[in-house]
Amino acid sequence: MYDPHCRRCSRLAGFRDEVHERHPQYACLPVPSFGPLSASLLVVGLAPGLHGANATNRPFTGDGAGPLLYGTLNELGLATREPPVLAGDPPASIRADDGMRMLDCRICNSVKCLPPGNKPLPAEVRECNAYLRAELASMPRLAVVLALGTVAHGAVLQALGLKASAARFAHGARHELGGLRLYDSYHCSRYNQNTGRLTAGMFRGVFERAAADARAAGT
Repeated sequence: MYDPHCRRCSRLAGFRDEVHERHPQYACLPVPSFGPLSASLLVVGLAPGLHGANATNRPFTGDGAGPLLYGTLNELGLATREPPVLAGDPPASIRADDGMRMLDCRICNSVKCLPPGNKPLPAEVRECNAYLRAELASMPRLAVVLALGTVAHGAVLQALGLKASAARFAHGARHELGGLRLYDSYHCSRYNQNTGRLTAGMFRGVFERAAADARAAGT
């Protein structure tokens, strides 16, 4: 399911090598998923960020999207940080050894390697989809998938063997896909936050409903 030596996509593998030459302290590897396989909720993102997951080797860790994502997960009881977060100390995921622990939630990306310009090619999304298919098949309690952005939404459909027309992306949308429920949210990128396309309230609202569905399915 995870291969730290994967070089299937020559463009991405070459770019990782270039970045590692400039930043030898960065991991510059395919980024593994984070969280228990026993989780009932899976969050699917786009791809690692240059100075975030590509550096830390953990999804949404060390970049501008992490504070909103992990802050929301902490507020909803889907993640925790040990030792506990102190008053005024935001539950951001800064380093892979920061004590963050996922509870009934797992996080992965549609593409496990850093893409140039944060934009993987469609062929690269398709090539990496085998890992997402394996992810879905390895989660026995999985009930809800939350896709962050259109690329993640499409990758989930592909991993399930469905056509793009089976479900249209829209922020806050909920799709019934056989025995699985798919939720959509705009990606929590710093760009979307800064432009107001995505607010903390909008983001939390989707996660609240997705988490409630996942918990209900697990009872």
